[in-house]
Amino acid sequence: MNKNTLTAFFLMALVVFGFMTYENYTRGIQQEEMRILDSIANVEALKEAAKQQEKLAKIAEEKTDTLNPLFEARSGSEGTTVIENELLRVTLTNKGGQMQKVELKDSTYKSREGGNVVLFDKGDQNLNILLDGKTTNIATEELFFTPTEATANGVTMHLPVASGSLDIIYSLKPNSYVLDMDVKATRLDGFFPSKTKEMQLEWTEQMKQQEKGYDFENRYSTITYRDTDGDTHELSTTGGDENEDEFEEKTKWIAFKTQFFSQILIADTPLSVSTMSSEKQENGSGYLKTYKTSFTADFDTKGVKPSSFHLYLGPNKFSTLKENEKMIGSSDDLDLQSMVYMGWPIIKWINRFFFLYAFDFLTGFGLNMGIVLLLLTIIVKMIVFPLMKKSYISSANMRVLRPKMDEINAKYPKPEDAMLKQQEVMKMYSEYGVSPMGGCLPMLIQMPIWIALFNFIPNYIEMRGESFLWADDLSTYDDVINWGFNIWGIGDHLSLFCILWCVVTVANSIITQRQQSYAMTPEQQQQMNMMKWMTYLMPVIFFFSFNSYSSGLNWYYFISGLISILMMWYLRKTTDDDKLLAKLEKRHAERKANVGEKKKTSSIMERLQAMQEKQLEILKQQQEAQKNRK
Repeated sequence: MNKNTLTAFFLMALVVFGFMTYENYTRGIQQEEMRILDSIANVEALKEAAKQQEKLAKIAEEKTDTLNPLFEARSGSEGTTVIENELLRVTLTNKGGQMQKVELKDSTYKSREGGNVVLFDKGDQNLNILLDGKTTNIATEELFFTPTEATANGVTMHLPVASGSLDIIYSLKPNSYVLDMDVKATRLDGFFPSKTKEMQLEWTEQMKQQEKGYDFENRYSTITYRDTDGDTHELSTTGGDENEDEFEEKTKWIAFKTQFFSQILIADTPLSVSTMSSEKQENGSGYLKTYKTSFTADFDTKGVKPSSFHLYLGPNKFSTLKENEKMIGSSDDLDLQSMVYMGWPIIKWINRFFFLYAFDFLTGFGLNMGIVLLLLTIIVKMIVFPLMKKSYISSANMRVLRPKMDEINAKYPKPEDAMLKQQEVMKMYSEYGVSPMGGCLPMLIQMPIWIALFNFIPNYIEMRGESFLWADDLSTYDDVINWGFNIWGIGDHLSLFCILWCVVTVANSIITQRQQSYAMTPEQQQQMNMMKWMTYLMPVIFFFSFNSYSSGLNWYYFISGLISILMMWYLRKTTDDDKLLAKLEKRHAERKANVGEKKKTSSIMERLQAMQEKQLEILKQQQEAQKNRK
């Protein structure tokens, strides 16, 4: 492998390892912030515990008070009401007047056991509404509501309070994943203090593990929210087992997100979030994380206007999120599609405006997803082929000029003449119009595509449950070899697609180095030995990370590497070194004939030449100074 290509590999390695280092650095900062927040949270927790004790004591007192307006609502038997549409089945419980279970009816999405996907079941989720009255406080999780006005797709949870009532009205939009929820007071303006304009909500849920890969699914599971400025944020997924943030900002919506499914609570008026927290659960528990958030929403005690919420309960599919956002009918740009993570800003636009449409177009033919990835790989390789060819020709130019380099090496055999030799080499490259860096930039331009697909494929829900060859699900790892217990750094399995990708990457490096080593002098080959072994070692390092990654992603990288080898073979077979040298000689002659005109050299070459000349001048001054001292 010539210096050109090796430099490109080295730069790519720097990008990748730089990214990993940045992630680790960020993780360290986040963990330190978490330690500080934990110390603050401990103080707050003690205060909150005291408040809770006081509240519990008050509730216990109220339970024995037959004159309390909530006395009858504090006891009863739990019952459920089911409402559904074409896509959702929602089970509501009269205790707390809230959702108990949400099941997706769409047969496209299956659970790991083969049945319908259940987002949460009894005991997994709690949405508690807190209202402070003049003499009695309302905490809906403790109260028994009465279901009224029940239909196939809607129900009202009715709670008598004093001479009025508190109603939570649920209704499912047809052919959608949106559940509307209105909280309305009726004749309760005397029950609450005149200053009451808000209600507090506490939302807690244990997020079910829906996919086979616990670690991989956890990587893409987090609390997400969108502020009133139109920016979408995520609670860090790498802050440790416990991660909590305190807020003083308004949000349009809050989402409890896993890799492929989300529950998004959208309010008609902005929510004031006070806390959000995420606690990682143990592998094998059946859960990923426990999410908690506390926020306040507008509340009209006179009941003129209900507090309206919309709950999206469904898949993280770009087109589905977009359609359901339209059904909500908000005047704001909610951008629910941001639940499908597509990477950093530049990478995000590559995914949103190219790969998303490319995948949707190819899947529209009803092809297996493995074949779609194969076709997409071919398309991408055809797009970047001109860049690859330019990189190869740049290396081939240096290869055919090898005899000229040998002459320069013979002219300056002494080690102390290394600077003069290097300047002569750069001068030769300039005269022949060859840039030693010409092969690096085209290869680096391909990096955004590599990173874009790294972010896109694991979040493309259409991969979920799609089998291909020996992989039963392209959205998670393929475990043809599984020994049933964890080994540090590897896990409990070997991914065959990951192994194939690593093997083809090493093979690609060997073939490329063998083909292009002719462009390097023995000294250069000796200098590049360390980098050569680095290119062999990188796939081995990647294996420990990618072994648990999406098999679809590893399949793409394997095919991409294989096609790269075939392209290199094609370029080598179709490149005539004699014709290439004749072309360079012609260019050299033309430049010599036009010696008075300004030579067309790249800015990189000009900088390199300037640096060489400056270094040579410094070297001469040092040698002259040594002679004078003698």
